[in-house]
Amino acid sequence: MDGWPSSGERMIIILGCPRSGTTLLQLMLHAHPRIAIPPETRFALDVYRRRAEFGDLREAANRSKLAEAIVGPRNTRYRDLKLDRDETVAAIVGGPPTVGSAVGTVFRQYARRFGKERWGDKRPGYYQAVEELRRMFPHAQFVHLIRDGRDCVGSLKQMPWYKQTVYHAISTWAEAIDYGRAAARRLGPDTFYELRYEDLVADPARELSALCDFLGEEFDPVMCEPRRVAKKAVPKFKTWHQNTRRDVNAASSGSWQERLEPWEAALAETVLAKRLRENGYELSGTPRPSAGHLARYARVSTKRRLAHRKRAFIDRMRRLRESDSDVAIVTDAVGSAAARERSADSES
Repeated sequence: MDGWPSSGERMIIILGCPRSGTTLLQLMLHAHPRIAIPPETRFALDVYRRRAEFGDLREAANRSKLAEAIVGPRNTRYRDLKLDRDETVAAIVGGPPTVGSAVGTVFRQYARRFGKERWGDKRPGYYQAVEELRRMFPHAQFVHLIRDGRDCVGSLKQMPWYKQTVYHAISTWAEAIDYGRAAARRLGPDTFYELRYEDLVADPARELSALCDFLGEEFDPVMCEPRRVAKKAVPKFKTWHQNTRRDVNAASSGSWQERLEPWEAALAETVLAKRLRENGYELSGTPRPSAGHLARYARVSTKRRLAHRKRAFIDRMRRLRESDSDVAIVTDAVGSAAARERSADSES
């Protein structure tokens, strides 16, 4: 599309419901000779939402504060990238005065660590923040991985880090589908791509070839062997990703039948029925859940969606006090020339 940079300069963002296979897809893309996608990080949205704390980024001292917010706290997962902390800080301080450019600097450094030209990020919950990410990375390409909602819920139940109820897990999948579809309609086929986990593991070459067409990259068969890069690209403490060190297979598809209790399966199929069918998943015909389960799910779902709307409203209000060029990444080919000029003026 006119006005867009070359495909190699477009960030790749992977999203989807947790336990939908986003780590597998991350590794498949990371195996590509030109693409580097790091393990899940937690600094992109954090510094975006805290951007007012750092002050005017035309000042080097404020860019330094922003850099420290990325590399310092343990919960940002910056350490999992195995980058040189001082080099990252220096690159952010010496870079353009925007949050997007600071975050992009880290991902570019990660790509260089592997000798790659193209970079991206993966975090399942990004489905809730497409507009925020678009502000930082206006030319990003989004890849939404969809998996049978019942399998996602069943897998979430087994995760040591998942502390929410089944009601929340079911609602999470519904949100991922709804927010993802809304983003797909809004952004169009050049920017937002959907694929199913079940199709990906059944025929990796076919699905990855189609994905590469979307990304503007050449398919490489090595992408079908993500286990070859799993040891380097998946942190050791993430023991729940052990399957990434094996050959791609469909063994976990349909595992919800053993993982979900009858009432959980009934609730999931009832409230997710339309979404499941629209994505090609057959219903098993479970009995209707009790009114109590349906009522509790409705309360949880409503509360979650209201919280999302509140976050979106707060972000819109903050945007009124700033321009997009104060936030968006600045690249060599496209971006805000004005941002570069302001940075130069502030340092002179």
